[in-house]
Amino acid sequence: IDSGYIEAPRRFFSFCHAVITDEGYLLHKYNADGSLASSWHGWYHDGQKELPIQEDETALVLWALWRHYQRFRDVEYIKPLFRGLIVRAANWMLSYRDPETGLPLPSWDLWEERRGVFAWTVGATWGGLQAAANFAEAFGEDNLAQQYRQACAAMQSATERLFWDDAEQCYARMVRLQDDGAVERDMTAESSLFGLCYFGMIAPDAPRMRATMLRMRERLSVQTQIGGIARYQHDQYYRVRDDAQVPGNPWFICTLWLAQWYIEMAHEQADLVQALGLLHWATDHALASGVMGEQVHPYTGESLSVSPLTWSHATFVLVVHEYLDRLRACRKKPKDSAEDAPGSDLCID
Repeated sequence: IDSGYIEAPRRFFSFCHAVITDEGYLLHKYNADGSLASSWHGWYHDGQKELPIQEDETALVLWALWRHYQRFRDVEYIKPLFRGLIVRAANWMLSYRDPETGLPLPSWDLWEERRGVFAWTVGATWGGLQAAANFAEAFGEDNLAQQYRQACAAMQSATERLFWDDAEQCYARMVRLQDDGAVERDMTAESSLFGLCYFGMIAPDAPRMRATMLRMRERLSVQTQIGGIARYQHDQYYRVRDDAQVPGNPWFICTLWLAQWYIEMAHEQADLVQALGLLHWATDHALASGVMGEQVHPYTGESLSVSPLTWSHATFVLVVHEYLDRLRACRKKPKDSAEDAPGSDLCID
């Protein structure tokens, strides 16, 4: 979308329209023909039925579709998707919430490892419902828009109340409500907490968000000559060895998320220097062919796990566009007009 391609996103959204369930959610994986693919998310756990979903997968389709509309104003294409994809998914997200807190009910996290109520999923769901509200207003469905925005407001209020931890001075990556009403917070430093601000629910420069991102940077920076940002503390996936200097292997997307936050925070060209450094990190650790994998070896910089990983490439392209957009905005300011201002040149050969 951000690169200006219109047909490929259309095919993706049409695919989602075709495979979304009657209830309104997307399942974990599909084959190219739309049939359900194999998954490690089960329908039952401890004898109880549960939806084998990652709710962010449904929410982010709506969020991305709104970005598509903003870029292309593709009304004639989107109009046939309104009832069958947008409203259907949004109404399901509206229903799949805890009646007491307004937060999404448990689903699998974006890493496909844990089930619960995660900050990333909450941020994505908020973004998806806001997108649905925008579409509803555009199509004259003001009552639907009001319902979606009310749900977003409740979700944001619950996030501030339940995810924020005064002792740690940051947001939790996951919360669990006990039967007695007590809140159990998972305070593991987690890179995907960035989703709370990226999808728009919390301002990137809000004091709590800033404190959370700085804590994430401090605790997830890989303290070897390779550098980069890990997924979360004590990540065991492809872990090379236990080392206090290595919270986990550095991932391309997690490192680029930090770059995106720096870009969101930038007001002057000089503020973009750190983001540019992280873009350079990504290119420096790509293969000679330009291929980016999932993660890199924390001591040698060699590619680990899946390679290439489309997610890494897509995030890199997205961050480059965001960097250039913010750079252009900063250059419009009179005090930033000097050509040799720090961060004024994008050199990622």
